[in-house]
Amino acid sequence: MPLKVIAFDADDTLWVNEPFFREAEEKFASLLEDFMPQHAIMKELYKTEIQNLGLYGYGIKGFILSMIEAAMRISDHKMPMSLVEKVMNIGREMLEKPVELLPGVEEVLKSLNGDYRMVLATKGDLLDQERKLKKSGLEKYFHHIEIMSEKRSSDFEKIMRHLDVAPQDFLMMGNSLKSDILPVLELGGHAIHIPFHITWAHEQIEHEVEHEQFHTVTCIADAATLIKSMR
Repeated sequence: MPLKVIAFDADDTLWVNEPFFREAEEKFASLLEDFMPQHAIMKELYKTEIQNLGLYGYGIKGFILSMIEAAMRISDHKMPMSLVEKVMNIGREMLEKPVELLPGVEEVLKSLNGDYRMVLATKGDLLDQERKLKKSGLEKYFHHIEIMSEKRSSDFEKIMRHLDVAPQDFLMMGNSLKSDILPVLELGGHAIHIPFHITWAHEQIEHEVEHEQFHTVTCIADAATLIKSMR
């Protein structure tokens, strides 16, 4: 396994992200429960998010717009402006959340730094991801930072081409099988899955992943140990 580049996902791999969205969804459902049962509100919001991905992409700003659109539809355009303001405040609170690193993250980055070219490969809103990276204090560990609108095999292929690295010398680790793992395996790269306890429904897959260059570990420290054992 002659690895040259190790790429890391950001949200729910390096720092906490999805729990903040779940918290926001619950607040949103509580705001609109006079119009519809909360479980139905959550379903309507998710449907709106998925429909809007092509327009807004991933991230909090697109989520805010989807909340407003869903609220208008749920209330049959009868919600007062004060309710719109409360919905926007939910999003603003998300943007002001502190960056909470997951256990062992900085220690792992330190231990691997110098032996490999380290890459941050994440998707989402550019400004928000840059904000989180700056607040995290992790920027100094990365040789290259790539914030993508989507994570497909073609997107990873562009990164590899930019870094002048062959797929067999590239390893990606992250919490999403759909976005972090499968596209890299498809190209012939290596991948380590680090599951997070909450996964957005859009990132879930229904089949098992079986590949000789695929591994699953319980935490990022185990991923580092695995990499070192493969030298």
